[in-house]
Amino acid sequence: MALLVLSVFSFYGLYTDKFYFFKPDNYIFPLLSIVHFTFLYVLWFKIKENELSDPPMRTLEYSLYIIFLVYLYKFFETTQILISYDEFENHVIPNSFFPIAILIVTLQLLLMALTLMAFKYRKDLVGQYVFDDMNQHVDSWK
Repeated sequence: MALLVLSVFSFYGLYTDKFYFFKPDNYIFPLLSIVHFTFLYVLWFKIKENELSDPPMRTLEYSLYIIFLVYLYKFFETTQILISYDEFENHVIPNSFFPIAILIVTLQLLLMALTLMAFKYRKDLVGQYVFDDMNQHVDSWK
């Protein structure tokens, strides 16, 4: 849920209290969230079917490590905007600035924590990425 809400808020301008749908930068987070949703679906499926990890899942997880760095960057960017409030005291700042900014920062922290938890669940419930042993679990005659 945090991922969906943050995808919507990626179009929101905190200082102007408007949504910007024509800025290409605003589409980066929603596009990257597709990889996150795909990883969560694969993780759910592997846990549900009690399957071992495979190379496509490993590729998704490794790409999610890079996307996690984008999440970290967005968190620091939003925090910097929240802290720089005093620099714009002569300007008209919308009343929704603090509540929305605090909500976004909280959701970003929650998303990062849940992403790390998903990595741990993959390791604990699906297993390590050991591919040398993988062919021994497959019966090629079936």
